[in-house]
Amino acid sequence: MPGRYFDEWQVGDTIAHDIRRTVTETDNLLFSTMTHNPQPLHLDAEAAKESEFGQILVNGTFTFSLMVGVSVGDTTLGTLVANLGYDKLVMPKPVFIGDTLRSETEIIALKESKSRPNAGIVTFLHKCLNQRDEIVCQCERAALLLKKPA
Repeated sequence: MPGRYFDEWQVGDTIAHDIRRTVTETDNLLFSTMTHNPQPLHLDAEAAKESEFGQILVNGTFTFSLMVGVSVGDTTLGTLVANLGYDKLVMPKPVFIGDTLRSETEIIALKESKSRPNAGIVTFLHKCLNQRDEIVCQCERAALLLKKPA
């Protein structure tokens, strides 16, 4: 499914992304090691058992990346000039191995580009929820998108 052009969005548009993902031990292990994150809470089952969570916590940057990645096909695929930034990133609930995650996106702002007449800035509010419908990650993403060709 292709993304949308800047002028195809309206503030308040929402998308429940179809792709869901059950997080595996391999996902967490590979992401943590590829990014050189040695946090024992992500990699050491015995250390994690001693934590307040009693089990391995999924790397939060994996959760963030999955949330944004799942949104791309419905939002910016083929229309993105550049991601401009991420803001107000929060992770209010932990993610554990075996959790099934889904994502939702809402358009919260639109702004014409001053420097590029063929593009505009869309601000997305991305939310990632677990199988209990708890928000586990949320952020705002500003992206410069092309306008629909004339």
